[in-house]
Amino acid sequence: MKVYVNYNDKRWKKYKIDFEKIASMAVSAAYSESEVSVILTNDAEIHQLNKQYRNIDRPTNVLSFELGDDILLGDIYISLDTVMREAADAKISVSDHTAHMLAHGMLHLQGYDHLNDKDARVMESREIKILKKMGIKNPYAGEKKSLIRYAAYFLCGAIAALGFAPFYIWPATLIAIAAAYWMTVSDTDSAGIAKTAWRVFPFGAAYAIAMFWWALNSIYVVPELAAQFAIWTIPAIAAIGIAGGIIFAAPFVAVGCVKTTAYARPIIFAAAWMVVLWMREWVFTGFPWNPIANIAMPWQGLANSMSLWGALGLTFIIIGFIAAGVEVLRNKKCAMCWIIWAAFVLMGGVGIIAGERNIHIASAGDPSPVVRIIQPARAQSDKISYSRSDAQRRAEENVRDLLSIAVDRGGETPDLIVYPETTYPFVVIPGDDMPFSKILGTNVILGATTYSDNKIYNSMIVADKDGVIQKIYSKSHLVPFGEYGPLGFLPSPANLARGAGADIITINAPGGNFIFSPAICYEIIFSDSLIPRNSTAPAAIINITNDTWFGKTPGTYQHLDMVRRYAIESGMPIIRANYSGISAFVAADGKILSSLPIGVRGIIDGRVFGAHKTIYRTIGRDGWVIIFLLFSCVTVILINHRSHQNKD
Repeated sequence: MKVYVNYNDKRWKKYKIDFEKIASMAVSAAYSESEVSVILTNDAEIHQLNKQYRNIDRPTNVLSFELGDDILLGDIYISLDTVMREAADAKISVSDHTAHMLAHGMLHLQGYDHLNDKDARVMESREIKILKKMGIKNPYAGEKKSLIRYAAYFLCGAIAALGFAPFYIWPATLIAIAAAYWMTVSDTDSAGIAKTAWRVFPFGAAYAIAMFWWALNSIYVVPELAAQFAIWTIPAIAAIGIAGGIIFAAPFVAVGCVKTTAYARPIIFAAAWMVVLWMREWVFTGFPWNPIANIAMPWQGLANSMSLWGALGLTFIIIGFIAAGVEVLRNKKCAMCWIIWAAFVLMGGVGIIAGERNIHIASAGDPSPVVRIIQPARAQSDKISYSRSDAQRRAEENVRDLLSIAVDRGGETPDLIVYPETTYPFVVIPGDDMPFSKILGTNVILGATTYSDNKIYNSMIVADKDGVIQKIYSKSHLVPFGEYGPLGFLPSPANLARGAGADIITINAPGGNFIFSPAICYEIIFSDSLIPRNSTAPAAIINITNDTWFGKTPGTYQHLDMVRRYAIESGMPIIRANYSGISAFVAADGKILSSLPIGVRGIIDGRVFGAHKTIYRTIGRDGWVIIFLLFSCVTVILINHRSHQNKD
C-alpha cells in the first residue's frame, strides 16, 4: 500500500519511523492496494480538529478521517505532544507508541471502533496482534498504571468524606472531588460507559464507606444483636461500597462519555451529581444522607442559602464551582470557562444574600411555651430483657428513672416535656391512658412502641396533663435493615409497619395552643417531607430520636447536621430529644441554641421562635430539581449551539 507522510511539525523528523511498514502490517488484504495519508502534527492542531469535528475541547493522540473509498482510505493525524506524554507515562519509546497510534488509526479507517466495550475488545485484540508482529509489547498490559489510577480514585473518595461533621475539613472535599474530576476529563483513552464507570468506581466506593461505615456500629451495641448480626459486617461494608461505587460513578461517567465542550462539562457534572442524590432519596425508602451542601455548615451565610436553593440546589452550585474551577485551570485562555465558573460563584453569592435574610427572619417571632428536653443516656443494653419477670422489673425501674430525671427540683414545671424515641418501656394500645404525664402534671411527648390492627409501630405519644393520650403519630420513613428487611428477605432485627405520614399536632399549653409537626428519628433527614401542604402553619418541629446505636461515631454528629439542614430549608425551629446525644434546641436558621453532648444524662429547658415559610419550602425539593435541570439543559444546549456556530 502507499503511505504519504506530511510533517506538519518538524520535530517528528528526528524519529526514524517506517510509517509505510507499520501501515502495511495494520491493513487487511482487502485494502492492500489502498492509499493513506499520515499527518504528523502537534497538540495545537489536533486540539482544533478534535473540537471542530468531534466537539471535544481538548487535544488527543490520534484522529482518523475516513474518505469512504476502498482505494483512498483517509487521513490519520498523530500529535507528537500527546504521544510523548503518554509514552513517558507508560515508560515506552515514542517510536513504539507512535506505531500503536498509527495501527489504531488504520483500524479506524477499516471500520473498527471502540464505542462500546464489545467493539473495544475486538479492536484492542487486533492492535495487540499487529504490534506483536513488530516486536512491540501489548500496550494494554500496563496494569500498573491502572492500579495507580484506581488507588488515586479510591484515595480521593475517602478524603472527600472529611468535609462533613465532625471533621468539617471542607478543603479536603473540594480538592478530592476536583482531583477525581481532573483525572476523568484528562483521560485521553476513550472508553464506553461501562469501562468509564469501572475506572471511577473506587471513588464512589471509598466515599460511601468513609461516610456510612458508622451505621454498622449498631450491630455491636448489644451483645445479643452482635451474636446474631456480626456475620453481616463484611457483606454490609461491601454492599455500601458497591452501592456508593455505582451511585457516585454516574456524574463522572456523564462528563467522561458525553462529547461536549470544556465549559459545558461542569454544568453536566453538577446536574448529574444532584440527580443521583435526588434518586437516592427513593431507594429502600431513601437515604439522603450528607449532601455536599452539608460541608457548608460552619458558615452560616452559605449554609442558610439552603433556605433558597435547598440542599440539592446548594450541592449543584458547590459541585459546579469545583468542576468549573478545574476547567479554568486546564484551559486558562478559555473565556467561556471563566464565565461558567463566574456563574456558579454568582449563584453562590445570591444564595448567601438570601441566607443572611433567613438568619434575620429566624431571630424574630413569638416564643413557644417552655419545653423541657429529657436525655436519659442509659445504655441500650439496660433496655434488653432476658425473662418476663426481668422485663417487668426493668420497665418499672426505667419509668421511675424517667420520672425522676424530668423533675427540675429548683425550677418551674415546663409547659411540655419531650422524651426521646422508644423511651417508654411498655407497649401502648389505642384507648390506653398515660398516667406518666398525669404524675408529671404537664403535657408529655414520648417515644413508644404501639400495637394496632395486628401491626407494630414506632410511635410518638402525645399526652395531656390529665394522662389522656391526645395523639399517636407513627413513623412512616422506616430505617432499612434496622426497622424492616428490604426486599422481604434481607436481615433486620425488627419488622415494623409504616405510619400514615406527615402530620400537624396541637397541644393545649397555658399560653395558648402550641402547633408542631412530628418527626421520629431519621424522618428529619428527608427534605420537604414533614409539613403537609396547605396545612395550618406549625410553630416548630419536634424530633424524637435514639442515636445510642451509633455512639460517638461521625454518624451521630452528622445526624444533628441533617436536623440543622432541615431547619434552614423549612424555616422551622426544631426541638430534638435524643436518647443518648445530641439533644438540642435548633433555631430556624440552623443555629444550635442549646444542647446536651453525647452520652450526658440531663435536661435542657428552652423556647423556640422564628418559624416562617422559606422560598425553598414554597417551591419544594422536586420543584427546585426540575428548575435546576431545565437550567442545565438550556445552558448546555445554548453552549453547544454557540460552539457549532463558531465552528461554522
